[in-house]
Formats: sequence, C-alpha cells, structure tokens
Amino acid sequence: MKALFLSSLLLAGTSVFGMNQDSVVMTVAGKPVSINEFLFMAEKNGAVNLSDQKERESFVELYKNFKLKVVEAEEEGLDKTASFKEELDEYRSQLTADLLSDKEGEDAAVRVEFDRMKEMVECTHILFRLPEQTVSRDTVAVYQEAMEAYQRIQNGEDFESVAKEYVARDPKKIAYEHVYRLHPMQTIKAFENMVFTMPIGSVSAPVRTKLGFHIIRLDNRLPNPGKIQVAHILLAFPKNATAEDTVKVKAEAEQLYSELKNGADFAEKAKELSADPKSAVRGGVLPAFQPGTMVREFEAAAFQLKTPGELSQPVKSRFGYHIIKLIEAPQLPEYALEKKRLTRLMAQGERNFELYKAFDDKMKKDYGYEFYPEAYAELQALCDDYFPTDTAFYNRAKEMKKPLFRLNGEVHLQDEFAYYIQRCPFSAKTYSGDFMQEIYDLFVRELATICERKDLKKNHPEFDLLMGEYRDGILLFEISNRKVWSKPMSEQKALDEAWIAELSKKYPVTVNWDVLNKAIEK
Repeated sequence: MKALFLSSLLLAGTSVFGMNQDSVVMTVAGKPVSINEFLFMAEKNGAVNLSDQKERESFVELYKNFKLKVVEAEEEGLDKTASFKEELDEYRSQLTADLLSDKEGEDAAVRVEFDRMKEMVECTHILFRLPEQTVSRDTVAVYQEAMEAYQRIQNGEDFESVAKEYVARDPKKIAYEHVYRLHPMQTIKAFENMVFTMPIGSVSAPVRTKLGFHIIRLDNRLPNPGKIQVAHILLAFPKNATAEDTVKVKAEAEQLYSELKNGADFAEKAKELSADPKSAVRGGVLPAFQPGTMVREFEAAAFQLKTPGELSQPVKSRFGYHIIKLIEAPQLPEYALEKKRLTRLMAQGERNFELYKAFDDKMKKDYGYEFYPEAYAELQALCDDYFPTDTAFYNRAKEMKKPLFRLNGEVHLQDEFAYYIQRCPFSAKTYSGDFMQEIYDLFVRELATICERKDLKKNHPEFDLLMGEYRDGILLFEISNRKVWSKPMSEQKALDEAWIAELSKKYPVTVNWDVLNKAIEK
C-alpha cells in the first residue's frame, strides 16, 4: 500500500515544473502546499479532470483531508520515529539509484541475455592458458601458439587431432574440452559473446579471456526447453560393482518400476529405498534443472517425459539405476520473472559494463566527456611490462602529468588515474590491458555519477515532490492504521468521517482558488 513507483512520473506533465515554486494553493495548519505539489499529485491521479469544476472541488477536498491526517501524524510525533526515518532514507536511496540510471538501456541489455536463453549451444574449445596476472609481453608467445593451431585447423587438419597433439605437448598449459550444453550467463562474457553468435560448424580465431586464448568450434545450436522438475529413486551400484552386481541392481529396479506402475506410492518408495539422501527425504523430488546439469543418461530420460506423473523405465547411469517421475514439464520463464534475477547477476560481474552502458554513454555526453587517446596510450604502454596494481607501474605512472580526459569542464591527468588504480583495483581481469581498461571505465563512471548527484535536483525537479509524496504517504498509512483501519470494516467509514470532522475543527485550512484557477487556465 505504501509502495510508490517511479514509472508513475510518466503521468506528470511539464506544466508541473514550470510553475512558480512560491505559489501556494492551500495552507493546512499553517503549512503551505505549493501549486506544483498539488498539480503533481492531481496529474498522477489520472482519474482527475481539474478543468471540470466539480472534479476540481472534489480533489481539493480530498487533498485537504489527506493533508489534515498528515498534520495529525506529525503532531503525534510519527515523523520522529526510527522506523519512519529508516523507511524514508531507504526510499531516498532507492529513488536516487533509479534516477542515476537508464532503465531503458538496462532493459535492452538484460533482454539480450534473456533472448539468448531461448537457445543452448554445444561447443568444443582448445584453451591456451595465460598466467594468473599477465602483461602484454607475456601474451605474445601464447597467442602465436594459439594462432598456429588455428591456422592448422583452417588449413584442413582435424580439430580433435590438433587439440590432442597440443594438450599432449603441454597438458599444464593447454586444455581441450567438449561442452555438451552451454547456457547464457554460465561462462566468461567474451566466450559467451563469441559462441552465441557463431554459425554452426565454424571455428573462431583465438578469443582472449581471463583464462587465456580459446579456439572455439560451434558444434550445435538447439532450442532450450527450459527447466524441468522431476523426482527420482536411485538404486545405487555397490562400490567396485561387478557385472553380477549390475544385473542384480537392474532386476531390483525393474521390480520397483513394476510396483510403481501398479500403484505403489512413489514418495514413500523414495524415502524407503533411494540412495540419494537429499532428495529421498523430499519423496525423491529434485530442484528444477535445465539441460547440461545432470548426467546425460538421466537428463535424456527426464526430458523425454511429457505428462506430469509419467514414469521413466529404469535408467542406467554411473551411479546406478534411476526411476524418474515427471513433476513439472519443462518451460522457459517469462521475461518479467527473469528480469530481476538477470539484472542482479549482470550488475555483480563483468557484464555490468553492458548493463550500464546506456547510462555511462549518456553521462559522458551530458558532461562533455573528451578523451585524449595519446595520453591513454602512454599508460597502456606500461602494461607491456607491469601489471597496473604493481608498485613499479604506479611509480612510473604517478610522474605522468598529461591530460587523460575532460569531464564537466575539468581536466583529469594521468597521475590521478594511476592513484585511482591503486585505491580501487576492482577488476577480475587478468590481462593487464583489460584490467586497466575496466578500472578506467569505472573511474569515468564514478566521476560522472558524482557530477550527476550534484545536479540531481536540477536535472530531476520531481525528486523533492516524490520524496514529499512518499514521506506523507508513510505518515498517512501509520495514522490511518491507528485511527481507522485497525477497526472492524463495518465501522471504518463512520470513523473516518468523524475523524475528518474533528481534524477540520482542530486545524485551520485555507484554499487559494485564484492560484489554482490561474494554474489550470494555463
């Protein structure tokens, strides 16, 4: 009931913010109500037509009663409580964060990941590993080796044969992996961006990630059925099982399957017999999962089930024999349900630069960002020999005084950025140039956000109106709950009317109809 949504600002017209801030439309208990506030609230209430005399008078009466209740809440000290201050501060932080963002841009970035969820890919890659912290000179030999392997594959040699040869040559530094099912948000951004845009059968040139250089082959691209939920009963193989043990467990599984088909309770049998203790206590029920999560045999059998309640034949895996029961058929989530989760995940990792790109670009434009590439190149050259967090990097960079960029009319020098790297080294990148680039982007974003915070009320004149609305809303909720809403429903209307009559006698109210009528005429 107390929640307010920023999207409701769309209902507010520009006329609200063009009025004289000193114009007072109403005074309640000596406290003025500006015409801006009054029209703002009226325009948010889309059902009010202030050009109609009756509706205008009705809304004035409604707003007067609202303000009377707020004054009463203040008289009772409800605006002094710790809970009130905490809730108002929380809303101020939320509102500030909402205004310091580009929601449309964030939505577009999240939709890219959501749309990718409709597919899953199968791929194979060769990884040429880089050291944990890598400067530019360290990448040359590794890149050359990766390019050599890539060229051999491009010239017609078999991908697997080339991969196995290189792994045999140096298994500590080179790896070869087949990824059966890969979903968005499951791997490093650069790898994902490549593999989800490749044609089937194609092989990528070396792609650098924080792990090293990858040569990727896209083997297949499949529709993603979504998450499925099943229950299972596992009859496990004994340790070091013999062929005789396997036959015995299979026979037990077939007997159990027959009993279940004839009406035995699946959940009870799972609790009694299943060798998977975590699911057994829940009647065999497993958390929902998507393809690529379980062992292949289990997964294939599960996704073949179509009707809730349907049972699989005994399915053999390396663990034993499973009997699977479909609880909920696979389905992809709706965007509205996934948006919050995806936004949170993107905000926490390297994808935050994609999530906030629209806002970053807008701030740069609004505050006249100008980049000096030659000065940046000098810092980049240090990355050939030193990692940006190394003392040697800072000792050299702190002596560099050239302008690096201009923002909001202020020039920021190379040494200022070098100090920022030491103070805020918040990047997971392991290649020195990528690490410095991420920190640079964060540095520019932080300075631009500081500028925007300073100009917040100038750029968003609705801020104070929204804060006032939320403040009064909290007080209205609390005082109304005490006086009226906590009472039986049948009594509430009469109690509210009596309360308003009492408040009208207690607190003086004046309405400046001239100010209101002139504002509406405009």
